[in-house]
Amino acid sequence: MEWTRAKDWLIGAVGMVLVLAAAAAIAWWVVSDPSTGVEAAPAPSATAGERVPDAKPPAGLGADEVWLADVALDAGTLAAAGSVLHDVRAVGQDVVTGPDGMVAGRLTVDATVPFEVVAGKLGDGTEVRAAEGGQVMVVRTVEALGRQLAVTATGTVEADAGRLVVEPRSIDFGGPGFVSDAAGAVVNRLVTIEHDIEGLPKGLVLQDVGVQEDGFRARLSGEYVKLGP
Repeated sequence: MEWTRAKDWLIGAVGMVLVLAAAAAIAWWVVSDPSTGVEAAPAPSATAGERVPDAKPPAGLGADEVWLADVALDAGTLAAAGSVLHDVRAVGQDVVTGPDGMVAGRLTVDATVPFEVVAGKLGDGTEVRAAEGGQVMVVRTVEALGRQLAVTATGTVEADAGRLVVEPRSIDFGGPGFVSDAAGAVVNRLVTIEHDIEGLPKGLVLQDVGVQEDGFRARLSGEYVKLGP
């Protein structure tokens, strides 16, 4: 009788974990086909301990809670909050599920932010693409000093205060030098990118970002991150 009860409890606990995990995944990530972007140089990846074989559950684990030492999830595409991310990899550690939902003690997420998502925030007709030397190129038409100027700006990308920032290092107006000098300060801010990565749980902070052929490869991490609604 005791073995039967223990077996029933174990089956019930496993079933609850699977249901909670599936619900959180569906609510958080809407998965479609994997991205077919051009393969690029190695980018940041979630390397912060995907398996914790000697981890122990917290002493205060409630009777209606389930603890998982580590959880990993991959998605070809994530669509949420009006934004899209590709090639998403999430690794959670010290994950507790219970009546209040699912919370990861530590969570690391790697994802690619497509160039077109960032370009869309700058306005119609803007193009963002990879440039040589791990830099980024921004091509757009701007208005400065009463003139329409076709601008090509090249700059570097970095994580700054949790945001993806591209600051131009060179700007080409395709016109006379005096026009470039006079309009430089105005145009500089029009081709500077400051982008918040959307569609991920609150509590994640951008730690590192690089450039690939198909977008910005970003790494975010956080502690005590609530997963799902």
